Amino acid sequence: MTTYHFIGIKGTGMSSLAQILHDSGEKVQGSDVEKRFFTQDVLESKNIKIMPFSKENITEGLTIIAGNAFSDDHEEIQEAKELGLPYYRYHDFLGEWIQQYTSIAVTGAHGKTSTTGLLAHVLSENHPTSYLIGDGTGKGHEDSQYFAFEACEYRRHFLSYEPDYAIMTNIDFDHPDYFKSVEDVFDAFQQMAKQVKKGIIACGDDEHLQHIQANVPVLYYGLADTNDFQAQNITEGSEGTTFDVFVRNNYYDTFTIPQYGNHTVLNALSVIALCHYEHMQPEQIKKLATFKGVKRRFTEKVWGNQVLVDDYAHHPIEITATIETARKKYSDRPVVAIFQPHTFTRTKTFLNEFADSLKEADYVFLCDIFGSARENEGKLTIDHLQELIPDSQVLNLEETSQLADYDNGVLLFMGAGDIQKFQEAYENQKN
Repeated sequence: MTTYHFIGIKGTGMSSLAQILHDSGEKVQGSDVEKRFFTQDVLESKNIKIMPFSKENITEGLTIIAGNAFSDDHEEIQEAKELGLPYYRYHDFLGEWIQQYTSIAVTGAHGKTSTTGLLAHVLSENHPTSYLIGDGTGKGHEDSQYFAFEACEYRRHFLSYEPDYAIMTNIDFDHPDYFKSVEDVFDAFQQMAKQVKKGIIACGDDEHLQHIQANVPVLYYGLADTNDFQAQNITEGSEGTTFDVFVRNNYYDTFTIPQYGNHTVLNALSVIALCHYEHMQPEQIKKLATFKGVKRRFTEKVWGNQVLVDDYAHHPIEITATIETARKKYSDRPVVAIFQPHTFTRTKTFLNEFADSLKEADYVFLCDIFGSARENEGKLTIDHLQELIPDSQVLNLEETSQLADYDNGVLLFMGAGDIQKFQEAYENQKN
């Protein structure tokens, strides 16, 4: 029996996949940098061995799965190839693994993780299900009927998958270090659509997705009455959001989700459509109401009179959605945005859009740009963004105590880098 060795096991997708293989009865280990990541708690709880990077980790009898953040000249990858070990990139291995199940890929520029989490929850409440969520959560089940997974469009990695179904939440221009334009992104999604085997659930409110062509049925969901699945009569209360669903203009049922904002209704609609297509009953689908959310997606913490929110929002549309959620859930509180841009290319490309989205908050603090593993420096600085947002301030790690001035505020710590360290610094200073 082989042991699967994950190069970069602390990555969110890699961590999830490692958990799935472990839960499915496989032997799993991995390596990574020594810095602590939020993904490793669950790996350690499952006694999955994590080692510092070293070519000495690579021995006979291993099957290698390498994270996409690491180039072919990485010492462990080179050693694995030298020894002639079975070797996969993350997306290639996942593409093979899903073939044993009814697979559902969730893809889109925004909303992938939340939608995958919601889908995995509803399926798991009703059927044996394996799932891979981009927040570092993964679960395997030896008798799985379904496999729900997040499929990322970056570098067209999702073209390694030929899923039974695909949920497509939206198409938008992101990852400007790779994609040239929104048309380039559309082309990638169009290629993906041609690989789906049974059906596509697509957001019909998205103008780009209206033009997707496929060899399988395409069901559209959204708020507009032209969609196959439409949400009407949306109301928000203390328990979340309730809405009626109409299927091809006929009333289907009423659903409640414990989230706020129209984007969360759309996420739920996609799950309802998929489950309906798979002949699940409304009472089964209503397990939506018990979904607790995914990591780093409006993750709340009460702190004195304040509410601290950790959120992965790193694109202007996601920032707008996060602020909208805060406004709807806490309409009587001031909203304080603490934002750390992620990658220089994204910040430069969307500089004005970032400014416009952040202006929706009552107060804005900006943290230095977090460069990705692919780019560590740029001529752009956080000051360029600050100049576009009146009354905004640059926040240093040593100055977080000033956030205590916003009594009764909702503090949104947003970003895809290490924005959590600012929240931790603030909490430590208030102890």
